[in-house]
Amino acid sequence: MTVEFAASDRSTVGLEWELMLADPATGDLVGRAPELLEVLEANSAEERYTVTGELLTNTIEVTSGIGDSVAHAVDDIANAIAAVRTATDPAGVELLSAGSHPFAQWYDQEVTDKTRYHTLIERTQWWGRNMMIWGIHVHIGIEDQRKVIPIINALSAYLPHLQALSASSPFWAGERTGYASNRALVFQQLPTAGLPWQLQDWAAYEAYLDDMVRTGVMADATEVRWDIRPAPRWGTIEIRACDGLSTLPELAAVAALVQVLVEHLSREMDEGRELATMPSWYHRENKWRAARYGLDARLIVDAAGAQRPVRDHIAEVLDELAPVAVELGCVREFGSISTILSEGASYERQLTIANATGGDLRAVVQHLIREFRSGPEASTERP
Repeated sequence: MTVEFAASDRSTVGLEWELMLADPATGDLVGRAPELLEVLEANSAEERYTVTGELLTNTIEVTSGIGDSVAHAVDDIANAIAAVRTATDPAGVELLSAGSHPFAQWYDQEVTDKTRYHTLIERTQWWGRNMMIWGIHVHIGIEDQRKVIPIINALSAYLPHLQALSASSPFWAGERTGYASNRALVFQQLPTAGLPWQLQDWAAYEAYLDDMVRTGVMADATEVRWDIRPAPRWGTIEIRACDGLSTLPELAAVAALVQVLVEHLSREMDEGRELATMPSWYHRENKWRAARYGLDARLIVDAAGAQRPVRDHIAEVLDELAPVAVELGCVREFGSISTILSEGASYERQLTIANATGGDLRAVVQHLIREFRSGPEASTERP
């Protein structure tokens, strides 16, 4: 199988953000996306951004155009959210984002009436119906197909860092899970989801796809649901490991870190240096640690098995790669990673609200609604 990798400008940015629709009073999810999208999809046809549906009718996804900077892509997302509110506010629907809804049950939700979604549920059954998860996807443009697989292999070492920063699913179906990102472990139950296979080059990726299509595992490359994957249609590497970020500034911060990491690795290849990799069993362990402990995780950081607290290692990466952020024009967004490290990720803020209210998960949802409108500073308000 031959898979063409589209032409793309280097280190351009594209963002996707899955948003929940909720009742403003109760915090319950509401399956009203189909009626809202009738107008929203039409109105976005001439815009840089898009507004579309997702697997469940309680979800709307907003997508940026191709940004020549993180700020450019984030502006698209902000404009898309403003457009969505022109429909949701009059309809009495609130928006929020996290890796999971604190108390919603899968059996109360409806699947969007599209063939590909029905096919997914038919195959995956209970696990598919339990995919009550929300995330972000960050696309970074790669100018040379030969760089794609080496960068994916090297960038996989940073997926737990991104997962810890974005972790926002400490509750599941009304229960405190003990995990910072329960979404990370639920999502990998789907066929072809989870950590990527460590492939040698593009030809090996094509051979993998050929095997999967020939044996009926998938129809095409779009059904590769790895935590990080090539996106041949767009000419990008797509990072999918993150929970849904709860605020726009956090989305911008994580996008900047991804852009800077990819550009750094690309420069290493330009200089003829071989990119560092780690054994797949270290990646698997790191993913679990980040899901369980979030920003308190201690990660394996190299092939020799050295371990570092993830907060410390992220801080070191920020210092090392700061000059790249300057050149890419994302200093402000890149620097906001330090804010997440010092003030806490969404899972920590949610747990703080739950602890302050005797475990009231409806108060947690109201907190997420406030944060989505006002930013992380809203977490300091009393519920």
